[in-house]
Amino acid sequence: MIAEMQIRNYSPRTISSYVSSLRSLSLFYNLSPDLLSLNQFKDYLSERVQVDKISNATINQAIGAWRILQCDILRRQWEDFKVKRPRREKKIPQVLSPQQVLSLLSSISNVKHYALVSLAYATGMRRNEVLQLCIKDIDSARNMIIVNRGKGNKQRQIPINNSLIKTLREYYKQYRPLKFLFEGYRVGLSYSATSFCRILQRACKKAKINKRVTPHTLRHSFATHMLERGLNLKQLQLILGHNAMKTTSIYLHVADMSSIKMPDLLQPNESCDETEPK
Repeated sequence: MIAEMQIRNYSPRTISSYVSSLRSLSLFYNLSPDLLSLNQFKDYLSERVQVDKISNATINQAIGAWRILQCDILRRQWEDFKVKRPRREKKIPQVLSPQQVLSLLSSISNVKHYALVSLAYATGMRRNEVLQLCIKDIDSARNMIIVNRGKGNKQRQIPINNSLIKTLREYYKQYRPLKFLFEGYRVGLSYSATSFCRILQRACKKAKINKRVTPHTLRHSFATHMLERGLNLKQLQLILGHNAMKTTSIYLHVADMSSIKMPDLLQPNESCDETEPK
């Protein structure tokens, strides 16, 4: 199964998650997953939902692994083993105001930590994309970051401004990382996700921000603030690396559109010939 997913260019993280999902299913019945029926799989999911309170994301992950097993490995018809995915939860993302972000950054005195949080906010990159970013992925001549390990292993480009480049240069001169832009205590290994979250927790406490702020909160804040600054939805979709515009459009629900000048549709358009109504 691992080889099948590698051929299909699944990310290492997805492969690990799918294998872990099938391992849990197998341990639940103490049987190899290829010997289990559709009803057994549904009963397993039902038990996990009721007892373990697993999220929709975990359910979808289990269904994805189940489908690969049945269709790609065992060559069975999906209609015979199909499980409907749960309804997507429609949650409005929590964001920080621009003033809160600036206050958060002002509370960080460590050069490395400041550069890390600045990069995450100013680009809207996912947590793992930030942590897996290599030095060679930054094209300062073009003011561009190349994300080679995005979700689904899709490559994309993110424009960056001069102030962020200046911040990253100051950090690089002081720390001189070898491979990953942000490395942990061991040279050549990327910075840990846990440490990233702790930086934000400490900064929030110091800045007196009474919200649970995660790296993904910075991504949500970036997207919302970009819309408020006038970036169009299609451009934002490309920067964030979303497959569907529907995913990006959720930020319309939280963006403050009060600064946008709306055309007055009740007044005649000056570019059109004005004619008297009959």
